Amino acid sequence: MSAVDTWGDGALNGLEQLRALMVAGSRQPPMGETLGFTLVEVDRGHAVFEGAPDRTVYNPLGSVHGGYAATLLDSACGIAVHSQLDAGRGHTTLELKVSYLRPLTDSSGTVRAAGRVISMGRRVAFAEATLHDGDGRLCATATSTLLVFDIEQPK
Repeated sequence: MSAVDTWGDGALNGLEQLRALMVAGSRQPPMGETLGFTLVEVDRGHAVFEGAPDRTVYNPLGSVHGGYAATLLDSACGIAVHSQLDAGRGHTTLELKVSYLRPLTDSSGTVRAAGRVISMGRRVAFAEATLHDGDGRLCATATSTLLVFDIEQPK
């Protein structure tokens, strides 16, 4: 479910959209449902996601797949940027660079990805995020470049 699907008239700015999504609670975007993570905190230029990885997101080597961490980090960066958008604007990731510092497992506890906007332009935004395990240890970091654009409203 995109912000356009949820708030099709484009009347809400990005932060208002995200706060409305959090209040709705049960209206979790499909990716969050699939991987079991949720947006738990949002403010202008800041977003936090939490999840508890289990064996359903393991790779063949016996730890959480790197894509799980990358998805949390990408979400944190993207939603931090979205929180600064005016009504009728959207974003998409152009580039995501992830550095993995320690593995995640099903005993990592609740992991927390916190993203923040570094620079926000009319067409391009830059954000960064960190991912910590349940014990507060840094497990991964990311930097992201995002394209910002006008959303064409349905007629």
